[in-house]
Amino acid sequence: MNKVRCGFFSFTEILDGEHRSYNEWHQLDHMPEQFPIPGVAQGQRWVSSPRCIAARLVSDGLLDPIHYVTLYLMTEPVQRTLDEFMHLGGELHAKGRWHHHRTSHLSGALMRVHAHASPRVRISAEAVPWRPTRGLFVTVQEVLDQSRLDPFLAWEEGHHRRALEVPGVAGIWTFARHSPVTTRRPMPLEARITVAYLDDDPVAVTERLAEFARDDRYPGDRAVSTRFAGPFETIIPWQWDWFDTP
Repeated sequence: MNKVRCGFFSFTEILDGEHRSYNEWHQLDHMPEQFPIPGVAQGQRWVSSPRCIAARLVSDGLLDPIHYVTLYLMTEPVQRTLDEFMHLGGELHAKGRWHHHRTSHLSGALMRVHAHASPRVRISAEAVPWRPTRGLFVTVQEVLDQSRLDPFLAWEEGHHRRALEVPGVAGIWTFARHSPVTTRRPMPLEARITVAYLDDDPVAVTERLAEFARDDRYPGDRAVSTRFAGPFETIIPWQWDWFDTP
């Protein structure tokens, strides 16, 4: 049984070129403070480096400016974990331990609905997020028509299983709003977020996924709109120079 029930996402833009200070704050101060919270099973952040930005397949006005995605995986009790998570953020902000040169363009909690692992990786789907990655491929979709959603979801399940055959895709997790859990910052849209965990170069895998998607399209009426689809690189501590100018 998968102990992870919920994922808290933040898609973040860094302002005024403050990438180095942001990474130092988030990786060395802010994120470590989350792990003592009971119910926080994992937290990780990935970067949409300039090469990843150039490789995006879809990027509309909502998420086009973002540079990073953060994902915290949470277990039961979900509501209590989220409440403590948000309370800690307020405490750190009040203590001056915050990075103000940033904007989160999409953030909030979604429930985990599916988990898959590629047969070649020889681990369970539940273990995929703890396997080392070279990056992610993230898809953000907005539900447009609930009445047309069920046929799409049936197709999506098979689509993700077929995508596991794409070289470099180690596993796929999907999150959606399937629960009454609440936070002070609910997502501004009815989102479904798919996270493909990659063990090859994210840009190279993106090219393969683009080719795969051209041959494996949803045949029915439009139930969702893709707002973002693109790669992110795994962040190595103290190697934060992607956006440094020469």
